[in-house]
Amino acid sequence: MAWPNPFRRNTENTYSCWGYVFEWTDDHLTPEQTEPLKHSYDVLGEECLEILNSITPPHKGALPRSNNQHLEEVTGTGKEKQETLPVPPRDLYVLLEENHASNPKLSQLWEEVNTVPSWVDWAQIERGQDVFYRYGGPCLTGLTYQSLLGGMGAARVVETLARTGGFSTKAAKRRLYETTQHILQCTRSLESIQPGGGGHASSVRVRLLHAAVRQRILKLAKERPSYFNVEEWGVPVNDLDQIGTVGTFCATLIWISLPRQGIYLREQEKADYVALWRYIGYLLGTPTDIFETPAKAKAMMESLLYYEIHPSDMSKLLANNIIRSLERQPPTYVSPDMLVASARWLNGNDLGDSLGLPRPSLYYWALMSGQCLFFMALCYSHRAIPSWDRRKVANLKRLFWSFIVESKTGLEGSETVFDFKYIPEYDTVTEMGAPSKLKMRSSVEMRNLKSLGIFCGVVGIGVWASLKVTFMVIRRIW
Repeated sequence: MAWPNPFRRNTENTYSCWGYVFEWTDDHLTPEQTEPLKHSYDVLGEECLEILNSITPPHKGALPRSNNQHLEEVTGTGKEKQETLPVPPRDLYVLLEENHASNPKLSQLWEEVNTVPSWVDWAQIERGQDVFYRYGGPCLTGLTYQSLLGGMGAARVVETLARTGGFSTKAAKRRLYETTQHILQCTRSLESIQPGGGGHASSVRVRLLHAAVRQRILKLAKERPSYFNVEEWGVPVNDLDQIGTVGTFCATLIWISLPRQGIYLREQEKADYVALWRYIGYLLGTPTDIFETPAKAKAMMESLLYYEIHPSDMSKLLANNIIRSLERQPPTYVSPDMLVASARWLNGNDLGDSLGLPRPSLYYWALMSGQCLFFMALCYSHRAIPSWDRRKVANLKRLFWSFIVESKTGLEGSETVFDFKYIPEYDTVTEMGAPSKLKMRSSVEMRNLKSLGIFCGVVGIGVWASLKVTFMVIRRIW
């Protein structure tokens, strides 16, 4: 929740949008300056995808539609029903690794992603990885309810997401987990993000996946121009979209998500975390000059927040589908009201209303305040003691990986290789999903209630003690 600052002085350069107030600087970009970025994209990635497709063509015959089932190959003739056999996903990173020497373009891409830019400082990258786990709970909360759900307010970008069908209620949770897997791989260890590591390989896979989505949508738009308005929305997964996506994972988290949960990073932590995502963006084929400094990253985030966040009807649909895909899901079984309260707390009521989110009761606002108090106590106490901090970072690396990737309620131990599962088709349009029928008590909500109760108890005792001391002093004086 954005709290008003009584000490702020507005100037002619003060801008406000969606409950966020900032000062316009020379680092901020206008729509005229960002317009070319909507029509530029990772050409090398797309060229290499075409070459890899010619070497090993993608699977045919099993195109997932809006129900988002995984790729399958069904055998059998007539009325006979034989077993459905899963088609092994193509690993484009392995294809690139095995064939890069056979083609100049593949060699160029392979050399690019395996060449470490001169601005990369591995010690800083490692510190940036630790930042994610130092504030692990608030980071995951911010990434889910603001970076992802709040990001649905970007109507232009939503048009691409809707055409993949990957944000139906049946697919949104898994897609969220797959994205989180990528983040965990990039932050799991320094070796993981370095060339040849798991996070490095996944970033290259995501880069080629983006090329596949772009290529597919443009092909359909060429055959049927009404399918996707390239002139108005820009090329799918363009450079501006990529910059915005990387920005939501770092800048939005640093300057909006965490502060609205009572968490404020040190200046060094901000620089380290932006540097980490600058390198990840480089691997994804994203222009990286924007993330050269924290100030530039913050300015770009604010520019996009001001000019790009304009929710549409499709924005409302996808935002509500995310809520419905997560409500009452194991192991926390969080209620839809708590999820909506989280989204509104982080994005503000103005954006929440524009996204069509219902208004939760004061009880759930109280639970959110309890959650913020819990996170603040946990994060600040561990940050203050280095040994606790190191132990927390190590523990959360294990816990997050176990919950997201290995558990039965996560990816069930099957790491995605970011193959092209959600393939755009003319009839692939995301639809509004139905609410969950599960009725389970949430451990998270009980934790938040207890945290609020403890805080109120401590404050009450403090007030009582202060009053007692005050009365004792007054009696002695009189």
